[in-house]
Amino acid sequence: MNKNTDPRWLEWAKELQFIAQAGLTYSRDPFDIERFERIREISAEIMSHQSGLPVEKVKELFCNETSFQTPKLDTRAAIFKNGKILLVKEKAGVWSMPGGWVDVNQSIKTNTEKEVKEEAGLDVKAVRLIALQDRNLHNLPPYAYNVCKAFVLCEVTGGSFQSNIETTESSYFSLDEIPALAEEKNNKEQIAMCFTAYLDENWKVPFD
Repeated sequence: MNKNTDPRWLEWAKELQFIAQAGLTYSRDPFDIERFERIREISAEIMSHQSGLPVEKVKELFCNETSFQTPKLDTRAAIFKNGKILLVKEKAGVWSMPGGWVDVNQSIKTNTEKEVKEEAGLDVKAVRLIALQDRNLHNLPPYAYNVCKAFVLCEVTGGSFQSNIETTESSYFSLDEIPALAEEKNNKEQIAMCFTAYLDENWKVPFD
């Protein structure tokens, strides 16, 4: 297998980063801290070599935790109208379900509602959890850190699309007319899952 297509290097780099970060969080001995800092540098060097990104950029993206490292949390809102799902068009020209990283002062519920307001201009009520997914098991390209994705069914209570710094328009789509997607955030399989959950009152929440 070609080294650049072998997925194990990413897992090795992530594990080294995790071990180093845990050591830096809990160690007090200066010699141990020095060793863990070097382990973290090695993980960044692996990532830089394999990805082609400068080491300093990798450190900024990959080695930026200051305490015990945990997965990041992302929420995506599933909003339906007349059997179609709402998507927003990003500046890059691709479409996605409204959503984003969970802010430190938000819960899954409130963050989902906030993101919909910011990206689609709609006031919504988050009513039901559809799924919790490990992003790297479902979306490409793989990230150098783990992400837990929460898909949440929402009901519209008001509002309308407003121009903003993240999205240029919004529209509802049936499953057979889904436009080009921001695949790293959501793919057609995930959108199809949301359609199924919306139509099934006895939906059982899958989780990775």
